[in-house]
Amino acid sequence: MNAYTPGKLRVSCFGLSLDGYGAGPDQDLANPLGVGGMGLHEWFFPTRTFQRMQGRNEEGESGVDDAFAVRGMAGIGAWILGRNMFGPIRGEWPDEQWKGWWGDTPPYHCPVFVLTHHARASIEMKGGTTFHFVTAGIHAALARAREAAQGKDVRVGGGVATIRQYLAAGLIDEMHLAIGNVLLGRGEHLLSGIDLPALGFEVTERMATPKATHVVLAKRP
Repeated sequence: MNAYTPGKLRVSCFGLSLDGYGAGPDQDLANPLGVGGMGLHEWFFPTRTFQRMQGRNEEGESGVDDAFAVRGMAGIGAWILGRNMFGPIRGEWPDEQWKGWWGDTPPYHCPVFVLTHHARASIEMKGGTTFHFVTAGIHAALARAREAAQGKDVRVGGGVATIRQYLAAGLIDEMHLAIGNVLLGRGEHLLSGIDLPALGFEVTERMATPKATHVVLAKRP
């Protein structure tokens, strides 16, 4: 039996359009977040946190946007990703070549559990990230992530379908949504048909910057 208390299951720094989309349509190699989806993260790219994640020398911007970016990475012991968040390949894995969007050193630096219907061996990357592929569903992925996190929080990185599954199951404790200055019109809608008050959520923080409105929702105690 584990000696630690499990941390939160949370969503952090999740970009959302003004019309509620968390990804654009037609994901492919040229459009990892769907057409127009990169615009959801225009608040994040200039931050000091993002610049350092990219290994760039620029200082980047501090302030409210960066403070939320810092919080989003703090205290994370493991991640959960949907397969579409890991890459554009569908169906059976054709080979072992695809190792994610992020190059040899992904930004996670801890175990990452990828939901998929198709088994694949784990991939150990530089910088401490190891991708594990889970075929037994969201509860199995969460159990493995919590074990790996050893009491730290587990972050659900996306995509939209994965977050919706964890929300519908009542498993997410906290969400930080960064609502950007963009309209997508089409794509993957995050909260359509989901009753957040019925799930126990309330708004605990709201702060606006020129690039985004940051909203934190947490389960009522």
